[in-house]
Amino acid sequence: MMKTIKKIAAILLIVPALAWASEGEVKLDHAPIDPYDQESLQRGAHAFVNYCLNCHSASYMRYNRLRDLGLSEQQIRENLVFPDVKVGDLMKTAIDPKDAKEWFGTTPPDLTVVARSRSSHAGPGSDWLYTYLRTFYKDSTRPTGWNNVVYPNVGMPHALWQLQGEQVLKEGKQQAEGYMKTVHELALDKPGLMKPVEYDRFVADLVNYMTYMSEPARDDRTTVGLYALIVISILIALSYALKKAYWKDVH
Repeated sequence: MMKTIKKIAAILLIVPALAWASEGEVKLDHAPIDPYDQESLQRGAHAFVNYCLNCHSASYMRYNRLRDLGLSEQQIRENLVFPDVKVGDLMKTAIDPKDAKEWFGTTPPDLTVVARSRSSHAGPGSDWLYTYLRTFYKDSTRPTGWNNVVYPNVGMPHALWQLQGEQVLKEGKQQAEGYMKTVHELALDKPGLMKPVEYDRFVADLVNYMTYMSEPARDDRTTVGLYALIVISILIALSYALKKAYWKDVH
């Protein structure tokens, strides 16, 4: 029932265009994720291991927890674990923190709970990640050659540029309430290995997994909470019935 409700809600949501007013806050795109889509979560886990774990760690998550996504231990070992890593190990990066700080100016953060830590009044962390990973653009003034609309002057290079291609930020004018305002829009300058729709789906799978990883026991916690509410409701009903039985002769 909960899965159906979430799917209906996702269909009703409208994904906004990638356009930002220079004087306004960046509007986050809705992340079309489904925490009950195991195939999407599996693809996202594969993307995370291949593209994120090179620099970032997820040191509060173990590989064997991926069995919750429908993967067998053999599948995890053959497709998601490096030869010198055990299935029960934590998902740590092999990069030396000192080298990472020298290359990027700062040590890449742990990503275990990034989907939760990025939640704000602007939207859930999944929306932030989905928009962030799709809004890198070329910027010759930055040390890495890349910048980002959601996270200006970020030290991280665009790790997925070969898949997405190279975007540029273009300035334009837009009519708004009787005056012209400056807007910035992203345009694909050089295509990547994936078409824009394919890349968006790839990012959605990756964000779906990162959202799951930030709280893998969420469904169990929700189930326990529902059972607890049912038990409490029954106890309240019994207590009320007992109270009426004790006080029925009292006027």
